[in-house]
Amino acid sequence: MPLKASDINTPDPSPRLTIPLTDWYSSFAAAGLRNPEVHGPARYWLKVEGSFTRALQNQCARSFHVEVQREGFATPTPEEAIRLSIPHRQQAWIREVRLCGDGKPWVLARTVIPLACLTGEGRRLLYLGSKPLGAFLFSSRNWQRGPLETGLCNHDGQSPSNASQPQLARRSLFSNKNSALLVGEYLLPILYRQD
Repeated sequence: MPLKASDINTPDPSPRLTIPLTDWYSSFAAAGLRNPEVHGPARYWLKVEGSFTRALQNQCARSFHVEVQREGFATPTPEEAIRLSIPHRQQAWIREVRLCGDGKPWVLARTVIPLACLTGEGRRLLYLGSKPLGAFLFSSRNWQRGPLETGLCNHDGQSPSNASQPQLARRSLFSNKNSALLVGEYLLPILYRQD
């Protein structure tokens, strides 16, 4: 039975860890001009090639897991719809998760999967649960990653040094022959700061 926006699963809502509005830059250098922290310890994570999930797993001393925060059919932001070249109000499957290393959230991830991606093999994207998205994308030759964009997160008056919220992000389109999906990864400072 198809799901509706009202069916979005929210198993553990946390007001402290939210995906913020973000300004995206196609140039890493341009983002660095706005926020020099881009060139600091976060640089490695913003530029990781290959599977981001695999890089996180390699960083773990003990364990890695995915916590699903929300997933279901909903309307992407206007900026996401433009980036995906889909109609402004068309719903998509939206998945928001925490990527956790050694028991702590390290990254918030938001994936916007247009309806065109959800046919054939792509139907598996509806049922990932706590499996990492990267395992699906990097195990198929059909999906190709586009260039990485660097994001600077907005927090509407909150201190930009707030160590519990993402300040920096990265995203890219993954495309196959007929469609594309958008994957955003929002780095929590615990991942790259040695406080």
